[in-house]
Amino acid sequence: MASHFLRKVGAYLAPPPPQSDDGRDQWPSRAAFLLAAMGGCAGQGNLLRYPSVVYNNYGLQWFIPYLLAVFLIAIPALILEVSIGQAYRGGTAIAFNNINRRLKGVGLGPVIVSLLVVQYFTVNLAWIMNYFRWSFTSPLPWEGQLDEFYWNRILRVGEINEGSLTEDGNSVASFTTYPNTSVIGETVGWSIFIWFLIWISIFRGVGMTGRVVYFTMGLPIVTTIIFVGRALSLDNAGAGVRLLWATWRSDQLASGTVWQTAVGQVFFSTGIGFGYFTSYASYNQKHSNAVMDAVLICGSNVLFENFAALAVFGVVGYLRRWPQDGVRLGAFVVGFLTLPEAVLQMPGANFWAILLFFTLVVLGFSSAFVMLDVVVTLICDSGLVKLSRPWVVTILTTICFLMCIPYCTEMGYYLLDGIDRWINNVALIFVVWTEVVSSTTVYRWKDVADMTGVPAFALYNFGFFGAQIFGIALGHGVNMPSAGAGAGIGFYLVFSLIATIIARTSDTDAPIFMERRIFGKFTPPRWLANLWNSNAFIRRFWFLAFYSGNQLRRDLNLIVGVGRNWKIPPFLPFLLRYISGPVLAIIFSFSYPEFHTLRYDPMMIAGFIIAHITMLAIIVGYAVPRYYDTLIPIDRRGEGTEPTVAMHTKGELAGRPIGELVIAERGVRGDAESDVEDKEKVRG
Repeated sequence: MASHFLRKVGAYLAPPPPQSDDGRDQWPSRAAFLLAAMGGCAGQGNLLRYPSVVYNNYGLQWFIPYLLAVFLIAIPALILEVSIGQAYRGGTAIAFNNINRRLKGVGLGPVIVSLLVVQYFTVNLAWIMNYFRWSFTSPLPWEGQLDEFYWNRILRVGEINEGSLTEDGNSVASFTTYPNTSVIGETVGWSIFIWFLIWISIFRGVGMTGRVVYFTMGLPIVTTIIFVGRALSLDNAGAGVRLLWATWRSDQLASGTVWQTAVGQVFFSTGIGFGYFTSYASYNQKHSNAVMDAVLICGSNVLFENFAALAVFGVVGYLRRWPQDGVRLGAFVVGFLTLPEAVLQMPGANFWAILLFFTLVVLGFSSAFVMLDVVVTLICDSGLVKLSRPWVVTILTTICFLMCIPYCTEMGYYLLDGIDRWINNVALIFVVWTEVVSSTTVYRWKDVADMTGVPAFALYNFGFFGAQIFGIALGHGVNMPSAGAGAGIGFYLVFSLIATIIARTSDTDAPIFMERRIFGKFTPPRWLANLWNSNAFIRRFWFLAFYSGNQLRRDLNLIVGVGRNWKIPPFLPFLLRYISGPVLAIIFSFSYPEFHTLRYDPMMIAGFIIAHITMLAIIVGYAVPRYYDTLIPIDRRGEGTEPTVAMHTKGELAGRPIGELVIAERGVRGDAESDVEDKEKVRG
């Protein structure tokens, strides 16, 4: 009787997830998916990391690279990640394998990034739990000693012997050494507690997670509003806000560091490149509104982190803790050195301290469990092991805890800073670059080769990728970005011209350039609407340059863009390949000069090496995709290899009359009950 009661209680608290029509676990509701995805965004990346990187790059000029990264890279990439997860019903490896079998390594990249980041992420949460424990002490022990308390009582950092370069900077004079490497027992203990919370949240799948996220997102929003209000009411808080919103330093835009940091922060806080949007979207209903969901997730994250930053900068003004040019604080430091001060200025300081650090833990572990869930989804989907999901989660959680122990030492802070910097500035940017460029280059590439010829296809893409390498290398070599940009564009144009000249002319028409429906009642001139087919040369160029991305958009829209769903817009493939890709390549290149100035630090070297191992794992997938076949279930390894016909969509509407395909692409259902009405809409 008692066991029956306990099973009923367990089923209520951790219910098995509902099943979709194809047998895959499904979110209890769309709201649960959105909250889980937003919870992956909203976390330490918003309340601690974002204010810290903004503090290091203070001034209104920060928002130029930041907002460009949001609109030109983050939102397009997020639409891609959510759409392919939902359409292909699997984690990153399965989703990218559906695009092309050589992209399994691209799907593995986000899994590796999530696995690496979640280890030090949990240790950061352990430090917060240490603050939480001290919040029950009255008076609060950090009063009057914010810095000392953080460094000596929370982190307990050991002494280091700082290394250096020679005067000319060409070689290392001495390496940094870390004589203190003892394990900090309290940090280990709190790490165990955090890993237990993560295990609880995901061991039963999205059924349990869908309940947890209502709590992990609701409380932080309320407490953030309270802390922002209090911080802005402090004396001189306006000066801290003006530091960010009314300080203009245009010279900083010439530095690659601010661009690199902005993109890294956008990726870290939104979760682009970590893989969990693809994994979580795979548990959606197949025809959910993926594009709207992606925009809502990214938009809410931008609003939340910029609103939350007001709490930190209000305290910065109060403390008059102004940034020092040339002095860079760690990625999470500023939040730790300001938010504890905010609670000291509030009546009932202990209560607010408890609430603050509890909120930070809730936000943080909601981000942590979605990262670990990426790895769990890969293992469970692939069939690598025959264990049930609870056993997979249990074993993986234990292994990850053991791997996080080096961060729980007296040198753990320095290790965290080194790994965090290069995972974000090298591995993460490379992962997203491969996602946006490869998916719009090799999807249904055989269609392009059949229509234009393999030599033309190969030469065009040699020009596209070679231009990025040549232009960036030249720009850094002569220290003239404009020369590198000009050379890269010239390189691309020359090879594009040659490839177009030698290409065959396809008998298949390219799509119309501009449709009446885009401009309402305005009807474009016939020559403009038919631009891509105005002559054979332009048609060849369109197939070489735009076919893959456009066809991916069309095929995905048949699944995620039906009914009244938002459609993947026609300009998105162009944005992904020709804007996001080159911009990411340029920002990626800034990492190497920066590492050259830090190569005397073993922690930086360790992070740099680990980031490049991640890159190597992706590249191996391109070269020998069969090595990664084990990541794909046997019955799904043939997906993405179906024969296709140029300019014809594939998938669930394949083979149906062209009129019905047009209907579906324009977002109208093709079911029998509405066919007549829908066709009338298209004619109109």
